[in-house]
Amino acid sequence: MFYVSEVTHEAPTEFENDTQREIYEALSALNIPFDRVENDFVITMEECAAVDEKLGTKIVKNLFLCNRQGTDFYLYVTRGDKRFKTKIFSKALGVSRLSFAPEEALTEYLGTTIGATTPFSLVHDKDCKVTLVIDEDLMPNRYHACNDGTNNAHISILTTDLLEKYLPYSGHEPVILHVDEEVEE
Repeated sequence: MFYVSEVTHEAPTEFENDTQREIYEALSALNIPFDRVENDFVITMEECAAVDEKLGTKIVKNLFLCNRQGTDFYLYVTRGDKRFKTKIFSKALGVSRLSFAPEEALTEYLGTTIGATTPFSLVHDKDCKVTLVIDEDLMPNRYHACNDGTNNAHISILTTDLLEKYLPYSGHEPVILHVDEEVEE
């Protein structure tokens, strides 16, 4: 049985990494309320179904990408059930074909590991080396839910708090992008 705790509104008492600490410090400094659950270790969107149910909203998918030269980095946030093709995303963004960034870059720029990428971790990107790209499909959502920089806890905040308070605090302005669904050929 997959474990998901009851919803709380408190930061963890001990932090797993510096980014997780920075995330909760930012939420506190900005007076952003959140719902939080702890859960068994997750890395796939399928494993998030029980978390979705407990938080009462859908967890988003976060993909960390880079150009071929490894000089431009993108954090793409989209629906958990949306299929992803780099060719379609790259064309929509108007850049050369992108690929998944190496784990070393993920750790360097966002301070997280694979499966723990989140827009909240942009507070770790002090030099704003990462461009945040949010799929326009998410814009009508009342809540933004994702992990807290770890693979075993998730938080949910109002989307307006993410866009109007958290991201400006982190120094990142999102690119809102229409990305077509992949069509089976």
